[in-house]
Amino acid sequence: MSRFARFAAIDWSGAKGSRHKGIAVGIAETGDTPPRLVKPGHVWSRTEVLDWIAALVDGPPTLVGMDFSFAPPFVARGAYLPGDSAPDDARSFWAFVDAACADEDLGAASFLEHSFRRHFYFGKADGTKADFMHLRECEAAFNASGGGKPSTVFDAIGAAQVAKASFAGMRLLHHLAGRVPVWPFDLPPAQGSLLVEIYCRAFIRLSGGRGLKLRSLADLNTALAGLGARAVRSRTPLNDNQTDVLVAAAGLRRIAESREYWAPAGLDARLARTEGWTFGVR
Repeated sequence: MSRFARFAAIDWSGAKGSRHKGIAVGIAETGDTPPRLVKPGHVWSRTEVLDWIAALVDGPPTLVGMDFSFAPPFVARGAYLPGDSAPDDARSFWAFVDAACADEDLGAASFLEHSFRRHFYFGKADGTKADFMHLRECEAAFNASGGGKPSTVFDAIGAAQVAKASFAGMRLLHHLAGRVPVWPFDLPPAQGSLLVEIYCRAFIRLSGGRGLKLRSLADLNTALAGLGARAVRSRTPLNDNQTDVLVAAAGLRRIAESREYWAPAGLDARLARTEGWTFGVR
């Protein structure tokens, strides 16, 4: 996979509205150049991110990592939404989510809060939280490797929840169909750009850190050094969404040529069709 000319990381958001301060885009060129922010200071919409990724087909081949779950758990229970009629493969499920949502800017809050409310945990009134904590195979593998306890897309409460962002992301994946391939649901093409799921914090651990948020420029540059990247210089403070994508872009560059990440032991054909996998989890 050394054919990529650039490596991009996107911190995503499922927040309601049309502009989202939680979105950040970072990019790293080949070599050891410092990663940089794309449109620093800009408040992105999800639709703008979609357009930015789609435009990559006309530019240098780019490996793009996005920080959300590309599909709900399927294998453990044999269905995405047990008890409801839903597709049984990821691409069809992305279309299913998109068709169920009328939220602005590719949002998916209505999917969780109204259309399929019973599947999601919003608080004590929903019962025992543990009953909602269903994980994908890659999330279980990440936990077993010492990476930490991952979130599930069915947990919709708290600052760490990834539910709304993930279902909004599934809408984006549906709208990208036929334009940019998505691993592992598509085989990596011989040329052109490719989209993968990532967990930004995992690259902080890969750099030698504990996986904690990077709150200072010094901490960011320590992590970058651990990934073989030169230091970033910034005259303005960076928030943790921005430091996440800068480290993740450098991390993608570091591991993109390592075969074990493209063929993790737990990934099989069934997972590649239904749940997918987080790139960087072996």
